[in-house]
Amino acid sequence: MVYNWIDFIQKQLYPAVCSLCGNRGLDDLNLCRSCHQQLPRNLHPCNRCALPLPTGSNSNLCGGCTKRAPLFQRIYAPYLYQPPVDHLIQSFKFRQQLCNGRLLGKLLANHLLDQGYTPPQVVVPVPLHKEQLRERSFNQSAELARQLARELKLDWSTRLLHKVRPTRPQHGLKQKHRKMNLRHCFRFDNQRDLTHVAIVDDVVTTGSTASEIARTLLRQGVEHVQIWALARTP
Repeated sequence: MVYNWIDFIQKQLYPAVCSLCGNRGLDDLNLCRSCHQQLPRNLHPCNRCALPLPTGSNSNLCGGCTKRAPLFQRIYAPYLYQPPVDHLIQSFKFRQQLCNGRLLGKLLANHLLDQGYTPPQVVVPVPLHKEQLRERSFNQSAELARQLARELKLDWSTRLLHKVRPTRPQHGLKQKHRKMNLRHCFRFDNQRDLTHVAIVDDVVTTGSTASEIARTLLRQGVEHVQIWALARTP
């Protein structure tokens, strides 16, 4: 009861402000109703990889997943990587605007609840190699994982999945080279005999990272791998 009153007083004294236009936020979101409605939603995604399907398509799977099922069970990605979602993600990722991280985490948590997701045993962020983390001093996926775990009341950990070698930036690489770039670069410590894990990332582009991580987890006895991301590149 005390915490409810504290939360109520904080909301009255410090109401949420929209990160995009500066107007008063919707409920406890730093996003107003108008800007929230204008976010580019991934309205008809593939049920496995979340790739946006053509308008009017009667299929629930894209051509790639129909031909060959991915190693992960499903990607949840509520938005398209387009304005203004790309702006929110980039300001969080590269300028460490944590208020946008909290906003994006709440939006993704709300989407998972709306979709009736199956809760995993643990939420795990996509890791950075120690050299990358030292250069950037910030892992946006870890911040998202923490926010999601808090919103959904789930366990989360940064100690299970590791990136054991540095890789070239995926941007600009062809899909074949993306897969080669990531091959055997992750390690998963499954001392807890986990069977259901959710991996958190900010954006899914080709799914190469998701596939390599899923392959790593399956080799360690995990049976069900979900990918939770904010946005999908069309």
